[in-house]
Amino acid sequence: MGIGGGILLIVIGAILAFAVSDSVDAVDLSMIGYICIGAGVLVLILAVVMNAQRSNTSHREVIEHREVPPNEQV
Repeated sequence: MGIGGGILLIVIGAILAFAVSDSVDAVDLSMIGYICIGAGVLVLILAVVMNAQRSNTSHREVIEHREVPPNEQV
């Protein structure tokens, strides 16, 4: 999901929690909005932590030179 998915969940949750005034039977839209905001914050934190760990890894390129010894024929 990544950082963009977390931001999207936060935006959708904020719209449901603060901007929608409709009510649906047996569904509390503001609570669903708060749940989406919480999930978005969690996804955002996890994405930042995962990206920070990924940047600390080191990559080495192994170059192997193979030469024919001077005494051997090819």
